Amino acid sequence: MTLRRIVLATGNAGKLREFSALLAPAGFTFEPQSAFGIEPPEETGDTFLANALLKARYAAHRSGLPAMADDSGLEVDALGGAPGVRSARYADDPAANSAVSTATMPRDEAHWRKLLAALEGVPEAARTARFRCCIVLVRDAEDPAPVVGEGSWEGHILGVARGTGGFGYDPVLAPRGAQFGGRSVAELDAVTKNLHSHRAAALRALLAAWQATDAS
Repeated sequence: MTLRRIVLATGNAGKLREFSALLAPAGFTFEPQSAFGIEPPEETGDTFLANALLKARYAAHRSGLPAMADDSGLEVDALGGAPGVRSARYADDPAANSAVSTATMPRDEAHWRKLLAALEGVPEAARTARFRCCIVLVRDAEDPAPVVGEGSWEGHILGVARGTGGFGYDPVLAPRGAQFGGRSVAELDAVTKNLHSHRAAALRALLAAWQATDAS
């Protein structure tokens, strides 16, 4: 079965741009769930896959259309994998480092400032981290066989934020690899990011899985 018009279960404009840029060549078009008056459900899963599936099924149920959702976040080894699935809520977490007052900051800045405070004094060699992403596509809310793609992007956490591109924790993660020249994700151009990112890897995996399903 061929699907092209899909509800994207996110309110994040940055993700909508990335999904559209990466999957437009395959003929997919996305409409944000806000166009249907859908408010996101509470993310109660303890894994990226569980949260992505929850959001996709909810959007499909409310819209009556196929839906795609991702759950992604930052895992920092020195913090035991945190913030992980709580990446988008890290600044609200009472267990997070409270040395920085984030009440008046934009949400993204509040998250990465909390993170840098939590890693204060941790040497560069121990600041390894990765972006991780899981994307789910459901044909309808009860789809018994969701299409899943997963990806990750290895790097380390910088001592200071750099760059103004991207969103989320992009200013504080420097991807591994000489081709990135030690730059943060926020300092990379969109073409480079869309080629190498965790979300790009997950979308490629999902598209390959979808094409295999579509051909069977």
